Amino acid sequence: MLRALRGATTVDDDTPEHIRARVVALLEEMFLRNHIDHDDLVSIVFTATDDLNSAFPATAARTIGLGDVPMLCARELSIVDATPRCIRVLMHFDTSRSRAELRHVYLEGASTLRDDLSG
Repeated sequence: MLRALRGATTVDDDTPEHIRARVVALLEEMFLRNHIDHDDLVSIVFTATDDLNSAFPATAARTIGLGDVPMLCARELSIVDATPRCIRVLMHFDTSRSRAELRHVYLEGASTLRDDLSG
């Protein structure tokens, strides 16, 4: 069954290295908490706030072997008082797990964005 999983993180510095480290940490935690293997992945959508422009989040994902997974990067809506330097993820994957069993992942400064979904 196709499911979607959400996640987000923030970065302290808008550098390719820092974005890579935080995106990789987020993806690996999403995989771990939800028992997702590479072959389960269907696609990944990333968004980033306007204050991040040094690297594509998908480039970070490719460094951990996800180059064959369809990925898309887009801009997050610019909302007053929104979490700054934030990268969000919407991951589509095949699983036999129910929606109630999914564990969405919010790290760093994004940890309080959706505490109703975090697990």
